[in-house]
Amino acid sequence: MLKGNLIVGQAGGPTSVINNSLCGIIQEARKHEETEGIYGMRFGIEGFIQGNLVDIRKEDEETIEMLRDTPSSALGSSRHKLKDDDLPRVLDVLRKYGIRYFFMIGGNDTMNTTHRVEDYCAEKGYEIVCVGIPKTVDNDLFGTDHTPGFPTAARFTALSVKQGGILARDMQKVDQFVIYQSIGRNAGWLPASAAVAKEKESDAPHLIIIPERPLNKENFLKAVKGCYDKYGFVSVVCGEGATWDDGTPISGSVIRDKFGNIEFGAMGGTSTAMILHRIVSSEFGWRGEFQITESLPMCCADRMAKVDREEAYLVGVQGVRLAAEGKSGVMVTLERKSNSPYVCETGTIPLEDVAMRTKPMPDNYISDDGFFVTDEFMDYIRPLVGEMPRYAELKLKSVAK
Repeated sequence: MLKGNLIVGQAGGPTSVINNSLCGIIQEARKHEETEGIYGMRFGIEGFIQGNLVDIRKEDEETIEMLRDTPSSALGSSRHKLKDDDLPRVLDVLRKYGIRYFFMIGGNDTMNTTHRVEDYCAEKGYEIVCVGIPKTVDNDLFGTDHTPGFPTAARFTALSVKQGGILARDMQKVDQFVIYQSIGRNAGWLPASAAVAKEKESDAPHLIIIPERPLNKENFLKAVKGCYDKYGFVSVVCGEGATWDDGTPISGSVIRDKFGNIEFGAMGGTSTAMILHRIVSSEFGWRGEFQITESLPMCCADRMAKVDREEAYLVGVQGVRLAAEGKSGVMVTLERKSNSPYVCETGTIPLEDVAMRTKPMPDNYISDDGFFVTDEFMDYIRPLVGEMPRYAELKLKSVAK
């Protein structure tokens, strides 16, 4: 068997459970003779290129175990796009530190990075095992039923919209509408998850705006008015990457990151929620609120979903086991076997099949009018987020005159 040191890095936006995957990799690697040293990339592939490595074996076991309930990316992250000119330097660092096992925890851009490192090493005759560990709150990673990080972010979103909806209901004489914006550049999984805490028709959310269904302004305003007439207030959830029916982003964002993705929020300016707020307020003369959580769903350890915690750890462990068997060029996947009872196992997919691809919500998860989700989506999401809390609602019967 191939023997050498193992390196692990975290990339892109964090999640509340990404350190579970890191913990799983470290704890499992300690059990295998093949992995002699265990190193971490400080600030992802960008730090690796600079030779910024840390010795994980010098960390005590208690600290490693505590990673399981620690949010964000313990090793630090980056959004560096690997260039062709970087690859010789990557190989130099691999050789210098005797690294034979290469792990990256991240989304589709990260899987592309891992795939390119493996290809380059093969081209240069350097034997290495490269494994990708899935991560993203967006749940848009191709080839896996869901992505570690998504269930907790979905729970955060559902609870936030539910609690904000109760506030909006009780404050409807002051604020007639509320718009909650969720992360979600290309896919609507996260804004759609807001529906899972809904118990009855009048509960928030009433309308969900997702990238998969471009928005027509006239239809949107008509739907908003219909909800107001029914419930006395309106709760709207939108994904940051939602577009108009002509394909332009509702937010008007044009700035792109190093991977060519449109930047939402991080560069300032307007947002989808702000634009929709202005449109509703201008049309109806209502007072309303908008709520933009940005990175909070990525680090909400206090709302960590139990399933998410366990599965994030599992994919890290499984990644090392696959590597020890010599399986390279794959990403660990989650494969759902049943909803009730919920059963999910690990699998694999070639890195080249995942790299730079996204997974939108399927049509059968989206309502015919495009403003809500179907029962099939609810069956999909419920096992992931766990039980939702219930809150009191007074009968509010008027005193007889």
